[in-house]
Amino acid sequence: MHVIVSFTLVPVNSGISLSPYIAACRKIIEASGLISEYHSNGTNVEGDWDNVFSIIKTCQLKVHEMGADRVFTTIQVSTRTDIQQNMNHKLRSVEKLL
Repeated sequence: MHVIVSFTLVPVNSGISLSPYIAACRKIIEASGLISEYHSNGTNVEGDWDNVFSIIKTCQLKVHEMGADRVFTTIQVSTRTDIQQNMNHKLRSVEKLL
């Protein structure tokens, strides 16, 4: 099943700057070949359900490996059965109305 996921991964009690964790996760996501977008409060990833969730798990484990004892992750999931929608399609459909 094709999925579009927005997720935010936050290491708890790991200092103010999250940049090192974000960079580590970004490397993992880019190496996966999945389509992704980064924004100021999270990451969007699209692809096969199992591949996307495997990448999120890998990021979670990497942040723990980097020293975070606790990681809080928020995930939003979007799927459709009538069409295989992608992130660009969703944005274009709104832009047509503006």
